[in-house]
Amino acid sequence: MAIAMTNRSVLAFLSTPALAMLLLSCAGSQHSGDEKYYFVASNIKIPYWDTAKNGFMRGITAMRVKGEMVGPDTLDQQEELKEFQRVARLKPSGILLSAADANLFKADIDAAIASGVPVVTVDSDSPGSKRLFFVGTNNYEAGRMGGRRLVDILKNKGNVIVFTIAGQSNVEQRLAGYRDILADHPGIKIADVIDTKGDPRIAFDSAEEILAKRKGQVEAFVCLEANSGQEVAEVLHRTNVTDKTILAFDTNEDTLKWVKNGVIAATIAQKPWSMSYVGLQMLDMVHHNPPALLDHNFGQDSFSVLPNFVDTGASLIDKDNVSTFLQARDSSKAAN
Repeated sequence: MAIAMTNRSVLAFLSTPALAMLLLSCAGSQHSGDEKYYFVASNIKIPYWDTAKNGFMRGITAMRVKGEMVGPDTLDQQEELKEFQRVARLKPSGILLSAADANLFKADIDAAIASGVPVVTVDSDSPGSKRLFFVGTNNYEAGRMGGRRLVDILKNKGNVIVFTIAGQSNVEQRLAGYRDILADHPGIKIADVIDTKGDPRIAFDSAEEILAKRKGQVEAFVCLEANSGQEVAEVLHRTNVTDKTILAFDTNEDTLKWVKNGVIAATIAQKPWSMSYVGLQMLDMVHHNPPALLDHNFGQDSFSVLPNFVDTGASLIDKDNVSTFLQARDSSKAAN
């Protein structure tokens, strides 16, 4: 029996992992050996990007095409931009990009699109560019999730130090979500926002300095990127400070260890494996079924064949559910 699908239901289907499974089911007949996809990110040696790479390579292997993850080992926006420019000149089948600086990448994303190279952003977006769509976390809502937990813990009173990365859109959206929640709780104040520049040493040294000089003036640390939560936890542990709250982001091994020990109150888990896996499948769909005009404002087109944003979800991990999370993660690794 044929099933009629409306435009809305087609777009909903395109925005789910069901599409990925459909594409993989016909991998043998659809793909050729000369197809190659690149995943460009920054600071790619951290565990978060290892997980994302695993999802990307799972899709590459299943489709029997070529794929490579590239980018600097540290958070270096300029070096990441150079890598993006380099691979765009190779005219690959498509590029997944985590834009470490939304504005910095705009012109080169637009140039790649104009040259016929599909670009999809994952994890960190460049919404002002002509990228086709974004696959990742709703970071604003993730920030609100953390903000609600912070309010519950502090009971509407306390000073908070925030660790962030300036200029990175996903992190800025998380902070906006926190600020939105705290706006209704004026007793909780953000006393300082520290730009770690993606360097865990800055987070560690800043936490040490704050505890040395302002220990009695700070009740909580909010860490909006992957590295800083575990560093702040290490500082608190070394100095035997037990009356401060840490809320972290992402699921580095040490972060989860400190959650399990109760030093970190909670962390927000993203789905980097899903981002890269689903992002690759949808990028491949564009390569094999390109729209009439790649250089098109799909986000403003109410009848677009492409979504604007695919939310891969996020969840709060605390002492009550961290063991369940670890079991699920280990099962996923075994399946790979």
